[in-house]
Amino acid sequence: MSAINQPDTSVFNQLSIFGHQKVVFCNDALTGLKAIIAIHNTTLGPALGGVRMWPYKTEEDALQDVLRLSRSMTYKAAISGLNVGGGYAVIIGDSRRDKTEALFRRFGQFVKNLNGEFIAAEDVGTNTRDMEYIRMETEHVTGLPESIGGSGDPTPVAARGVYMGIKACLKELYGNDNLAGKSVAVQGTGHVGENLVKLLRDENAKVYVSDIDDDRLRQVAKKYGAEPVGHNSIFDLDVDIYAPCALGATVNTKTISRLKCAVIAGSANSQLEDETLHGKMLLDKGILYAPDYLINAGGLINMYSEIARFSKKRTMQLTENIYDAVRNVLKLSKAENIPTVEAANKIAEKRIADIKKIKTSF
Repeated sequence: MSAINQPDTSVFNQLSIFGHQKVVFCNDALTGLKAIIAIHNTTLGPALGGVRMWPYKTEEDALQDVLRLSRSMTYKAAISGLNVGGGYAVIIGDSRRDKTEALFRRFGQFVKNLNGEFIAAEDVGTNTRDMEYIRMETEHVTGLPESIGGSGDPTPVAARGVYMGIKACLKELYGNDNLAGKSVAVQGTGHVGENLVKLLRDENAKVYVSDIDDDRLRQVAKKYGAEPVGHNSIFDLDVDIYAPCALGATVNTKTISRLKCAVIAGSANSQLEDETLHGKMLLDKGILYAPDYLINAGGLINMYSEIARFSKKRTMQLTENIYDAVRNVLKLSKAENIPTVEAANKIAEKRIADIKKIKTSF
């Protein structure tokens, strides 16, 4: 096959497709650091995003992930009404065995060199201790422990946002948002997933849980009185709500054909394998999808609140606003008969465009 027929997978072409402003490749032989920082859009403010540590199979996989995640942060901040832009970072490595103080401090030096254009925060594979190491090299980091003036663990706030998103969808479908007696399948029992299970069980919902970690699954199921199910069989459950709270792309052509739920609402990023195709498939099937980057914005709100020095009360108020934001998305989706993710994108893009006009008019 001639080169002209090959898809253009160059870095610059991918940046053009996603609309990124800047991508920084961080390499340090001494510490073993291999990382990528992607800055998608800074119209609303400096790019704020997580630092994910994951053993990617290829560097191309790492690049695709950081481009997708950073773009999502731009939309998440915009639709949540926050004055920050979208960015993300990935560190290629196994968080269980490759972490060192030197590695994270070296990464912090790369963040420092961006002069505030990117603000780092914890994500999958990183924690508040790692953020402390980064803080030793740069002030452009959030998600620090409460003991040193940070906002601490963002996962309870993230779970609260998902919970509010679920209730907004129930209000749309049934006229009330009561979860008592409703059935929810929570896929992934990590920190956000566990906190969500607690909120659901506190309101007397019937909860099914699945996880690739069997020990973790049994522990969470027993603790909250949830029913454990096999990792692959969760898509076949006849439930009201499917809540993906693990990694992304679990909503795809194969799983949509199996799903029997009325609502999809969870904390995982990039839940739709193909945003356009699968958003339309869900619309056609009559499944109400709460856009992931909207209802999982609680973590971002918590990090933003640390920067803005908001109180915990104010942080929770902003998180509970996700309820009304979801209602607005559902209203636009219904009015224009478009997938909910398209409606959410329209709202986010309008805010970015409006602020850009203000900034360029002076």
